[in-house]
Amino acid sequence: MKLYRTLLATVLLLTISIMAAAGSLQDNLRRHIERLCSPALMGRAAGSNGEKQAAGYLFDRLEEIGIEMLTDRDGDAFTIVAADSSRIESANIIGILEGEDPDLREEYIVIGAHLDHLGFYSINVDGESQTRIYPGACSNASGIAALIETARILKETPGERRRSIVFVGFGAMEEQFAGSRFFASPDGFSQIGSVKMMINLDMLGRGGKDNPFEIFTSLQPKQIATLVKYVAENESVTEQPAMHNGWVFASDNLVFDQAGIPSLTFSTGTFKEYRTVRDTPDLLLSDNLASQTLYIAAFAQSVSSIETLTGAGNAPEGKVYAMNECDVPPQFFRGGVQSFLENWVYKYLKYPQEAALDGIEGFERVEEEANKHFFQYKLGKRPDVYYKATVYVSLIVEADGNVSNVAIERGVSEALDAEALRVVGASPKWKPGQLDGKKVRTKVVIPVEYRLKKR
Repeated sequence: MKLYRTLLATVLLLTISIMAAAGSLQDNLRRHIERLCSPALMGRAAGSNGEKQAAGYLFDRLEEIGIEMLTDRDGDAFTIVAADSSRIESANIIGILEGEDPDLREEYIVIGAHLDHLGFYSINVDGESQTRIYPGACSNASGIAALIETARILKETPGERRRSIVFVGFGAMEEQFAGSRFFASPDGFSQIGSVKMMINLDMLGRGGKDNPFEIFTSLQPKQIATLVKYVAENESVTEQPAMHNGWVFASDNLVFDQAGIPSLTFSTGTFKEYRTVRDTPDLLLSDNLASQTLYIAAFAQSVSSIETLTGAGNAPEGKVYAMNECDVPPQFFRGGVQSFLENWVYKYLKYPQEAALDGIEGFERVEEEANKHFFQYKLGKRPDVYYKATVYVSLIVEADGNVSNVAIERGVSEALDAEALRVVGASPKWKPGQLDGKKVRTKVVIPVEYRLKKR
């Protein structure tokens, strides 16, 4: 009862703080987004001067709020060696709001958003070269803006915050999540083993039936529902996110999932201007983004203060078996992996347009007649020549048949990986595997093959 009263007092104080700040929140968010989408930043490509300016802007805003910075303005730097042997220099910006409970302050909640976008390209129009910039307003200036204002709200909220909250601007997400991979590595965040949850912010600020505010997560529905219910009962918020019923969001959250750290993403999803030069600030709904930011802050406050995160983060109990360890392996429509590919994956898989623009980079050349079950995309002229690439996606078929822990085992490109995750993550129930007559949790690896047909 004492804990409940303490939390209730915290909630009331948070509500008062939010109401006081609400009048300027929309203006702050709009100002952040306009700065990050400025032509001077040239689309914030990974490793570019524009990305570095965005990182410096995030550092300055967090520091002026009063967040203790764990990096300098240049960030925690890392280097990527690209496929063509070129080197990309990027960095993460990291700050922390210390927890106040001596027993829980060494546990960490990470709130992150990626800094980079797609940069720019040049085209010839009537013989004249023109530069086209990808502004990346929704993807992901909105996430960085929400990150800054979430930090501000939490910093200005009186009351007990038991766990520490780490704010991260990830560099080079567009390069296979390089910034988050570095953060989760032995050379990155030294306390990564004590991170209890990662909250990812990506593509916020839209709305309506096509782009509702949602939570994307690989956590079991009952696990995340516990936290959502807690926020609803204990926080004063004007917007409640829905639970996305389908694919796992392909962003920095995947790295934490793969490291065994529970993660979730707040997002309003993809949209027709996604990854185009038309993703501009004027398309964002400032009131929506403000209410979404307020909810994210309330959610983070709850997660940092709740007595235990057992219900939110732990994987379902029980050993995970390999398929060859089962007496009866998991089945999909009376078949195994191939049945899943034929009856589900290749029925719904779409070849991403942005991947088509990359041509056959990363594909293996083969000369054989295409199997009708493989997803094909026509390119060029020779019908007997194909180029294939395989994305390996792992999942766990739970003892109740539900699918969880969908993740990339070996990827090809961001676009192809994301599409494979989307389809596999939306899988209906399987018939679970059995061992000694008992239903068991089983890991299954799905080879999702893409083929480009050259004519």
